Amino acid sequence: MLKQDKLQKAFTYIEPGPVVLLTTKDGRKNNICTISWMMAIDYSAHCHMAISTGGWNRSFGIMMKTKECGICIPSADMAEKVVGIGTCSGEDNDKFRKFSLTPFKGTEINAPLICECIAGLECRVIDYIEKYGLVILECGKLWVNKEKEFMPTLHANGDGTFRTDSDRVINLREEMRMWVPDGAERF
Repeated sequence: MLKQDKLQKAFTYIEPGPVVLLTTKDGRKNNICTISWMMAIDYSAHCHMAISTGGWNRSFGIMMKTKECGICIPSADMAEKVVGIGTCSGEDNDKFRKFSLTPFKGTEINAPLICECIAGLECRVIDYIEKYGLVILECGKLWVNKEKEFMPTLHANGDGTFRTDSDRVINLREEMRMWVPDGAERF
């Protein structure tokens, strides 16, 4: 049975998408920031997605100026690094060095990806909806760390706690066939 609760808790039920690390490069210095508000917005081969961020974040300014970024999906075992990255400034820190992360040079953007992550997407900014702080990204290339590919991801609950996703896979591919693009099968 459902019972009414405080509206302030609502976002803790919809927050738990995967936490990602957004990477940028301002021409000379690499940076990383933690983003817990992101979502896929279509089924296209270019994987359009939206992230929510704004001017309070150094990476936002760099991303909007360069019109590119990396979206890296950390594994759950990186939780402490992910939180550390999100709670210090790239203005004062080399976050790659501080958190012992290895930059990876992709082929379509100048921003680095992160070798220790499950996957990295080279993305371009294609739109910005200022009223909601939504940055619309288009993925140009996907890189996967095959040693970590199926590790659990990290999900923010919005209250300082995190969950991991399960390794259980429920295959309803046939029922979803009309909505899944050809070649998108992962499991």
